[in-house]
Formats: sequence, C-alpha cells, structure tokens
Amino acid sequence: MADALLLLSFGGPEGPEDVLPFLENVTRGRGVPPERLAEVAEHYLHFGGVSPINALNRQIITALETDLADAGLDLPVYFGNRNWHPMVEDTVATMAADGVRSALVFPTSAWGGYSGCRQYDEDIARARAAVGDDAPELVKLRQYFDHPLLIASFADAITAAVDRLPADRRERARLVFTAHSIPVAADAVAGPPADGGRLYSRQVAEAARLCAAAAGFTEYDVVWQSRSGPPQVPWLEPDIVDHLDVLHGKGIDAVVVCPVGFVSDHLEVIWDLDNEASTRADELGMAFTLAATPGTDPRFVRMIVELIRERLSAGDVRELGEVPGYGCTVNGALCAPGCCELPPRPRAR
Repeated sequence: MADALLLLSFGGPEGPEDVLPFLENVTRGRGVPPERLAEVAEHYLHFGGVSPINALNRQIITALETDLADAGLDLPVYFGNRNWHPMVEDTVATMAADGVRSALVFPTSAWGGYSGCRQYDEDIARARAAVGDDAPELVKLRQYFDHPLLIASFADAITAAVDRLPADRRERARLVFTAHSIPVAADAVAGPPADGGRLYSRQVAEAARLCAAAAGFTEYDVVWQSRSGPPQVPWLEPDIVDHLDVLHGKGIDAVVVCPVGFVSDHLEVIWDLDNEASTRADELGMAFTLAATPGTDPRFVRMIVELIRERLSAGDVRELGEVPGYGCTVNGALCAPGCCELPPRPRAR
C-alpha cells in the first residue's frame, strides 16, 4: 500500500534571481566554468528567468489529483525537485510531518540510464537520509518510455504538427525525433553490463519507432540536442541543428520535429527547438513544425494513474516495445550491479 504520491522532477528557476543559483546546483562538482554558466543563464533570461517546468508540473499535479479521486485512489500528491524549490529533501520532510509512511514516486523522466533513472534513485536516497528515521518509504514507479498512452499522445501530436505545415509540403516532410544528448561513455554503461549497455539510446530509438509507426511514418531520423559538456568529450550525435543542414543538403524543405525525449515543454524544448532549431530551419528556407509534448495531454495523467494501479495491485505491465526497462520497480527487480553507473568524469585540461 501507499499513503501518497511524490512527483519528482528536475526543477527550474522561477525568476531572474533564481537562474545562476539553479545552474550552480545543476552543475555542482562538474567543473563547469563560470562563462559557460553565464551563457546558459542567457537562455533562461530570454524568457524572463523563468523555466516553464515547475508550472507544467503543477498543472500535471492538479489534473492528477482529479483523476486519482475519480479512480478512488486516496493519495495526496506532493511535489519535489532535484535542483530547485521545492527541493525534494524539504518535500520529504513535509511528507514525514504529515504522517506519510509509504509513498510511490513518479519521476518526470521516462528513461533508463544514469540521468533518466538512477539519479532519481539517488535523489530519493538523499532525501530520506536528510529526514532520518521518520522518512517515509519511497518506491519509484517504473520506466514508461513505451507505454501505450504516451506513444498515442506523441503520435497524435505528430499528426497535428504535420497539419500545421504548408499544404504543398506535407507529403514530403521529414519526421525527426530528438532527445537530450548524453556523453557516449554514459550511454555505454546505461543498463546492466550483461545486456551490453546503451539502454538510454536504445529506448529512445524504440520510442521513436513506435511513435512513427503509430503516426503512419515509415521513414524518420533520431537525433540529439542540448549537449552541455566540454568539446573534447564525445556526446551522442548528430545534433538537431547540424542535422537540419544535412537534410537541407538533400533537398528536404519541410521537417516535423518530435521531442520524444521530453514529457513537457521545458527550456530545452522552447530554446533548443522552438528557438535555435526553428531559426536555423527558417534560414535554410525549410518549413518547420514542432510536435507537442504529452505533459498537458489527459492521457499522460491517465498513464500515471495506470502506473500507480499497476504497482499497487501487481497488475499487468502495459508496454509496446521490445527494448527492456530496468530499475528498482520493473517486475519487482532490483537494478543489476553496475547498472547505469556514471562513468568517471575526464579531468579538465
């Protein structure tokens, strides 16, 4: 049983004065130079210093509270973040003070790998340690990158995006899926070693395949975005902006971009895609349209309720893909030793 649900997310600034402290939290221990932080800060300041992620999560929580009540599930919903207020440590302390003894955790990441899965486990462990003996038990829900409701939401968003293209370019538009890039070394260990790693990139490719098929596409591309590491460290490629140049060179004059790696339109979507990628497409004379993320789709909230029911009743796991998910609550199994460990960071030179 569970007494509550914790929605656990990345966090984002909600005013100009929050931007640099937030970025310092995100990059702590990574040796990111101040000039790089200042550069990224400008992306947030372009939107008034406010990331949409907290507001979007609060919208999800409001809808989720209604759906939980309609489903007869008496679970108050709490909200905690890794990098900005409400910090997960503070939220778990509030939960303990409210008498919560056991809670499920829904992370706003659909993926395996270190950043997508294991780091959320670390957030949970850190928050419980900060609260101490009174901390509630916290059990993270499984990865959901190929859940039927998520795939259906993305597929309909792709169809709607195609309809927004000029009528004379729709038939030849190229579908491009994008997700947050990570270091190649991190992807290599994303998954149990016996399974060969690369769990994250394989899951992204599988989600893209499922979404494309559901939207009626047989051809598409999978690319990456939002890399933030030093140039000497290889990250997953190609980058979305570079890929637009390649498509232009092939004579493609219309593109539909689906941010399959993101559940909501937070900064990486509205800056890297709505701003940088769309600007580059305009420079190239390409029609560009962006598919919506599922966070505001009622099916996304229904999926969360379904994942809760699945966990509480040990029901069937609804998934469409052939790539596995790993994590502490997938079929009740613990992470395998060495699964999704973060590789050593290269020393700065």
